Amino acid sequence: MTQQEEWFSTWFDSPYYHILYSNRDDHDARLFMDNLLAYLHPKPHHKILDLACGKGRHSRYLNQLGYDVTGIDLSEKSIAYAREFENERLRFDVHDMREVYQREAFDFVLNLFTSFGYFQSETENVVALKAAAADLKHGGKLVIDFMNTDRTIERLVSHEQKEVQGILFDISRKVEHDFILKTIRFEDKGQDYCFEERVRALRQENFMEYFRIAQLRVVEIFGDYKLQAFDPEKSERIIFVLKK
Repeated sequence: MTQQEEWFSTWFDSPYYHILYSNRDDHDARLFMDNLLAYLHPKPHHKILDLACGKGRHSRYLNQLGYDVTGIDLSEKSIAYAREFENERLRFDVHDMREVYQREAFDFVLNLFTSFGYFQSETENVVALKAAAADLKHGGKLVIDFMNTDRTIERLVSHEQKEVQGILFDISRKVEHDFILKTIRFEDKGQDYCFEERVRALRQENFMEYFRIAQLRVVEIFGDYKLQAFDPEKSERIIFVLKK
């Protein structure tokens, strides 16, 4: 499958993606960042890589707190927006997470809000993880924040409609071939659109195998943005802290 055919290379670059998700809660994101920083204790001189950073909301917040942050993402339009906020300790770059960005350049790599498992093959997930590990300095830490897949599937809303900025989005969800598939249909200015989101239904055992292959050691597993312990039945998230 070519990059042009990969769903994320078109949907994440679409203005409609940002319209649909314009109501995402920055307060929750900042609360998570605050809790994560209190746990990780980064020093002022440490370098942080925000992997699959989107428009850079987490990168910008971390930088506002005084940290040296680099955000990378495949979406050229998202990075073009994020670059408006660059300074000497905040920079953004268009980059595919399956490729090493800067070998052994970062003390922390953060992959947040289910920005993993997009690829068609499991091999590519491992390749992406190995690339992230290669970007870490020896002894550095990688944080992966993913959905608790079983709980997500259990509570999956098969169909809903959502009106945002005058556009009616028709959204359907299902599990297909070990992916959670979301289909988004809508009409705007007389034109019909259809986009997909496909995220592999990864569970803890899948990640543990990936980590073994990438030679990453699990330090902690949290279950929510308050960093409470992971409970397979109750936790909304599964957040791994890994050490190289």
